[in-house]
Amino acid sequence: MLILISNDDGVYAPGLATLAERLQQDAETCVVAPDRNRSGASNSLTLDRPLEAHQHHSGYIGINGTPTDCVHLGGSGLFTEQRRPDIVVSGINAGANLGDDVLYSGTVAAATEGRHCRLPPIAVSMHSFHPKHYETAAEIVASLVQRLDSLVVAPRTVLNVNVPDLPLDQIRGIHVTRLGHRHGAEPPVQVEDPRGRIRYWIAGAGAAADAEPGTDFFAVENGFVSVTPLQIDMTHYTGMDNLGDWLEGLL
Repeated sequence: MLILISNDDGVYAPGLATLAERLQQDAETCVVAPDRNRSGASNSLTLDRPLEAHQHHSGYIGINGTPTDCVHLGGSGLFTEQRRPDIVVSGINAGANLGDDVLYSGTVAAATEGRHCRLPPIAVSMHSFHPKHYETAAEIVASLVQRLDSLVVAPRTVLNVNVPDLPLDQIRGIHVTRLGHRHGAEPPVQVEDPRGRIRYWIAGAGAAADAEPGTDFFAVENGFVSVTPLQIDMTHYTGMDNLGDWLEGLL
């Protein structure tokens, strides 16, 4: 198996190194990650300039682009003698990607770009912005990867994994979950820089609005690993009939 590893925290992130070191014990790996933190980049591609790749002493490849750029390049076999990866694993992210977070997450986006691989891609995040137990998530991901050949899911399904920041022996189990929902984010924060120019910080994500049992929020808050299957096809099929009726006679 060839595993393409990426992230959105950047090529120097400790979560990336921990994940790569663990997965290298079981499979061949290729690490292609942004050259800096690109959190919140979502599924964006860089189309207005060519991309540059730099190979570090670690063997990791840094790209001056987005997480999606990294997997787009790495998934083509450019860095593995034209051999395409069997799976993309993205992470380990510092900070959970729960509920509405998946719309903005570069971690999830990197995994999503691996949707055409032989095995379902995995995005993995820690439920802490300053994790102490990356090795817990790495061990869990390694176990998932080892079992993926027997997993039956729809094509282009992404597994979004969120892990409590606990030692492995304190994890209470694994829950299959649905996405919860957040309240809207706080308003942008206006600041004045030293030259008197007004700038704006994007505020943090809103608090959980739907954290009921069965959601990803509930699982990680109660010490369980959350695994949520995400679908790429965002068509709202149950709304198509009503939409058709509404459009009747428009043209």
